[in-house]
Amino acid sequence: GYAVFQTDGELNRARVAAGTTNPDPMTRITLFKRKQTTPERLNGRELLRRYDLLPEECHYNEISCKRCADCITYGFAVGDGGSEKSKVYADSAFSLTDYGTSHEVFTLNAPYEDGTMSEKGVVTSRISQQDHVKPGVIFPAVITTRDLTEALFVYVLNNVLRTTRYGATTTRGGTVRNHVAAIILSDGEIFSNLLFTQRLFDALPSNPGLDPVPVGAALEAALKLIPALLAEDSVRDHQVLLGTALDEYLASVRGMDEATLVNWLRKAHEQTREYYDSNIAKDSAKSSR
Repeated sequence: GYAVFQTDGELNRARVAAGTTNPDPMTRITLFKRKQTTPERLNGRELLRRYDLLPEECHYNEISCKRCADCITYGFAVGDGGSEKSKVYADSAFSLTDYGTSHEVFTLNAPYEDGTMSEKGVVTSRISQQDHVKPGVIFPAVITTRDLTEALFVYVLNNVLRTTRYGATTTRGGTVRNHVAAIILSDGEIFSNLLFTQRLFDALPSNPGLDPVPVGAALEAALKLIPALLAEDSVRDHQVLLGTALDEYLASVRGMDEATLVNWLRKAHEQTREYYDSNIAKDSAKSSR
């Protein structure tokens, strides 16, 4: 469906090179990093709350309990009460295709209760326009996690797979589907979102025109491109999941029954409590002396 990624009434966009071999400038729609992690984080908190793994006093962006899986994984800051840096890193993502062919302007109105645009014979001017992202537009993105246990990694991955609504109008906007192209275990950060997008643009059989790029074609190109990009990075890759191996792993995560999911969540909960006791609580005790 039609999604909305905006800050001040218009779609966020950036003027960058179309590709690395094609340096012509292109205006791309930008999906800011905070618009990616926030809905994923809220989905995770909803899941924790459902299974009584989120303390009642923990409120998003208000009061942090400092010990649940959400606080430890995505970070928190409570002024003099301490802080924890997020272990999930996200950067702004850019549309694979040009802004001009990737968006559409819709005219919106606000009718009265009788369904018309007039009241007592007076026509209202409650009409506005809003930029929407067209269906099928692809935003290549890299999510980096650091210092996560296996249970916390499964928690983050599950949040990504379950989240479908991003952007400004999450209740009436279109849905977004996340496609995982690879999982890489390395000793450092890999390529950026912009480089991934530009190289993927170069790798497509032909420069995209008015029609959206098929997801299958983009994933197939990414499957061939990612090993080359990894070879250019100055990091060592300990494990790379692509193709069949990746499909099997994702199927195991998506196919978890409720008992298995709860077991992973409880394991993550226990690990974050241990982390809190050995790091955050100890530091708080030292600072209060």
